[in-house]
Amino acid sequence: MPTIQVETSVAAGGTANLFNGSAYEYAKNRRVVSLAITAAATGSFATIQSGSDVVAEEFPPIVATVMPIIPDNFAFNDVQDPGDRLKVNVRNPTGGAIVHRAIAMLSDA
Repeated sequence: MPTIQVETSVAAGGTANLFNGSAYEYAKNRRVVSLAITAAATGSFATIQSGSDVVAEEFPPIVATVMPIIPDNFAFNDVQDPGDRLKVNVRNPTGGAIVHRAIAMLSDA
């Protein structure tokens, strides 16, 4: 099963697309995505989009200093069609950098 696993520090006042540049960012075939995200401190927000689907509107991620725990933290799921882009956008309005960790598990639909 292909997996995307990232750890990114988002600067104070900054934004980031956590899966930008991944080999699995765009679906090559129909697939099921199961995803989780954590933030090392409180105050940031995440939005999850899968193709034209808004999987989760802006929400505060789980606060943890570790990678998301399988299966406990995997609350987000979607079916992607070929060409759909998986985006996890993070916004950090705080005064300091925050480390974000995300995992997406991908399986054929």
